[in-house]
Amino acid sequence: MSRSDDPHRDALPIDLFDFELPEARIALAPTPERDGARLLHVAPGGDVDRTVRDLPRLLRAGDVVVFNNSKVIPAQLAGVRPARTHGGGGDVAVDVTLHKAHPDQDGAALWDAFARPAKRLGEGDVVRFSDDFTARVVARDGATVRLRFNCSGADFRTALQRIGAPPLPPYIARKRATEAVDAQRYQTVYAEREGSVAAPTAGLHFTDRLLAEIDAVGARRVTTTLHVGAGTFLPVTAEDARAHKMHAEWGEVTAEAAGAVNDARAAGGRVVAVGTTAMRLLETAAAADGTLQPFNDETDIFITPGYDFRIVDCLMTNFHLPKSTLFMLVCAFCGIDRMQTAYAHAIARDYRFFSYGDACFLEWARG
Repeated sequence: MSRSDDPHRDALPIDLFDFELPEARIALAPTPERDGARLLHVAPGGDVDRTVRDLPRLLRAGDVVVFNNSKVIPAQLAGVRPARTHGGGGDVAVDVTLHKAHPDQDGAALWDAFARPAKRLGEGDVVRFSDDFTARVVARDGATVRLRFNCSGADFRTALQRIGAPPLPPYIARKRATEAVDAQRYQTVYAEREGSVAAPTAGLHFTDRLLAEIDAVGARRVTTTLHVGAGTFLPVTAEDARAHKMHAEWGEVTAEAAGAVNDARAAGGRVVAVGTTAMRLLETAAAADGTLQPFNDETDIFITPGYDFRIVDCLMTNFHLPKSTLFMLVCAFCGIDRMQTAYAHAIARDYRFFSYGDACFLEWARG
C-alpha cells in the first residue's frame, strides 16, 4: 500500500484524530539530559521502545538527516498600558507573545502579536515594557495586535534579549512560571538563525555527542530553516479537517542543502527529517519529479492523510496533541490506524507528551 492509499482519504472528520490523553502524560519540564528522553520506534514490523541515544543505530551510512536550525527568540513580553487620559480606568497589565515579524518601518520593528487582554488595547495605545522599550498598537483584530516598537534592528534584538522570556507553549505557561533552565532547554544546541517563537521540539533532544555519533555512522547532516510561528498551537476548529487554514511560516532550503538531499537519494540513502517543521519545508520545496529544489519563501502546507510524500523517508518527532495539525501529519505519514495504535502504546507505557516530552522515530518502506 502506498502512503496515499489511506481508507479515510475522502473524509477527514476531526474526530478521526482524537484520542484520550491523561493529563499526567503531559511533560511540563525537560528531562535531566537532552538525549535521555525515550524514543518510540514506529516501524512497519511493530513498535519498539528505545531511547534517543539509540538514534544512530536506526540510521545507515548514506542517509541524510535534515535539521531545522531556526533559533527561538524571547518572544514573551510583559508590559503595561498606562492609564488613558480620558476614561478607560487605570494602568492595565498586558502579556504579549510576538508571532510574526514584518519589515521594519521607518526605524521601527513591526510585529503581529497575541495580546492578553486584547480587548483593553486600542489603536494608538502604547504598551511600556521598560523605561526605554515601548510599542504602539497600530491595529487590532480580535486577540491579535500589530505593534510598532520604538527601535529596530540590533537595538530591538538587544532589548528583546534583555526584557523578553522564552515563549513556552500555553499548556506549560498555564501550569508554571518560566524558569532559568527554559532559556537553554527550549532551544536546540544547533540553533543559528533567529526567528522562531516556538521551538522545533524534536531537535531539543540532540546533544553535541549525539550529533557526533550520527556523523560516525556515515549519515550526513544538513540544515534548513523554518521559523516556527505561534500559530502552531492554534486548535483546529473545523469539523472537517480539510477546511482548516494553516498559518504561513518563512523557510529556506539552500542550493547546498537541496544538492545534499538529492545526492543522498540518488545514491539510495534515506531522507530523515528531524521534526515536522523540517518535513513540511522539505515537502514544500519538493518538485513533481521527487527532487528537492532551493526555496526561500513562506509556506502554509497542510499535510493530511492522502498526501503523496515526495522527499521524506523517516521522521523523528515528539508526541502531539489530539486533533492537532501535527498529529494529522504523522497520520498522513504512517496511517491513522497505525498512529492511533502507536500513541496508545506510548500512553500505556508512560511516555511523556508534547514539547518537553519524549520522541518517536517513524519510518516507511518506499514501494
